Amino acid sequence: MARFLVRRLLLSIITLFILLVVVFALTRVFPQDVAKQLAGPFAPQQRVDDLNEKLGLLDPVSTQFGRLVGDVVTLDFGESYSQPGVKVVDLIRPALWNSAKLVMLALLITLPLSILGGIMAARRKDTRLDRAIVSLGLASASIPDFVSGVILQLLIGVKLGWLPATSSSVPADAGFFTSLRFILLPALAIVLVYFGYIARITRAGAIGVFDSDYARTAYMKGLSPWEVIKKHVLRNALQPTVAVTGTQMGYLFGGLVGLERVFNYPGLGNLILRAALAPDLPLLQTGVLTVAVIFMLATLSSDLLIAWMNPRARLAGGEN
Repeated sequence: MARFLVRRLLLSIITLFILLVVVFALTRVFPQDVAKQLAGPFAPQQRVDDLNEKLGLLDPVSTQFGRLVGDVVTLDFGESYSQPGVKVVDLIRPALWNSAKLVMLALLITLPLSILGGIMAARRKDTRLDRAIVSLGLASASIPDFVSGVILQLLIGVKLGWLPATSSSVPADAGFFTSLRFILLPALAIVLVYFGYIARITRAGAIGVFDSDYARTAYMKGLSPWEVIKKHVLRNALQPTVAVTGTQMGYLFGGLVGLERVFNYPGLGNLILRAALAPDLPLLQTGVLTVAVIFMLATLSSDLLIAWMNPRARLAGGEN
């Protein structure tokens, strides 16, 4: 396991460096002059030149890239361009925490429902229950999260008034359950999308286990269906589910821009969009790198969990 972990960590470091190069290159191809955009359309050229000099945008490309690498190593990403005097990390931290709350709530609802639905569908393969779960999953997964969000917002938030229609007005002294009410609607929009996706992945893995020789042997030994599921199906069928969940974490933290805009939710995706429109290069770079690190950590965690669930995965990963 130690060699497996070292190989994955080294691969993550190489991936992070490549990503640094890509992010740096992409943030240097803005069609507008960054300093001109920040100074305003009617700012004199001298002010624009001074701002370019102050921000280091006239430095050689190698110097600017070296500065970015140094920021990553020291975890000091400087000040925001669009909010002078405000540290980038002070903007990233609350947005990251808000995204984490939304993602964790959505997964706490989605994973149990999806796993249960997938196993039930596999256990009753080709029955009405199986077709109903698969059809429901396909229908819900085909609707984008922001569209589901608008429907939930209008129906539950506006028409019925059961939950707040927006997520940006949480009272400062709100308790845990009060705060939960403000993020439940966007979390349910995520659930609607990912339920069908994860349920179908779980169903496919569970069908293979139910049809295996060792599952049939367990039934012949007198084990109940629940005991077979607990001892054999879950451990083997959940490996694809774990892998898929890990690969989706980057999108869940940084890709829910449309959904966050619908609910005016101050998450990481919304912050990255605002940084791109500003344009605020330090904030944009840090936001994208934060999402990338989350994705790599989630993928690494899922790889380790799969290796623990199935030792053969470690051998496939190069451990002898």
